[in-house]
Amino acid sequence: MMTGVARVPTRTGAEETPVTQHVYRLSEIVGSSTTSVDDAIRTAIRKASGTVRNIEWFETQEIRGHVVDGDVAHFQVRLKIGFRVED
Repeated sequence: MMTGVARVPTRTGAEETPVTQHVYRLSEIVGSSTTSVDDAIRTAIRKASGTVRNIEWFETQEIRGHVVDGDVAHFQVRLKIGFRVED
């Protein structure tokens, strides 16, 4: 038996899929972009990855924007990031 790996049954006839047992921490970050919401998310994750190890997922909590002269000038996203705590 492998240590630290649980076996979770899958549908009948399929092999069991290993599921690792990890502990995660949550942190909140805010990304911004003048281009798009997608760019704001990617920029935030990229920057956070420079100082936070083992980022494995994110959730978008809020999307905001700034309007100038009737046009969107700036996008801002608030994200929760999940990162694995090292053993």
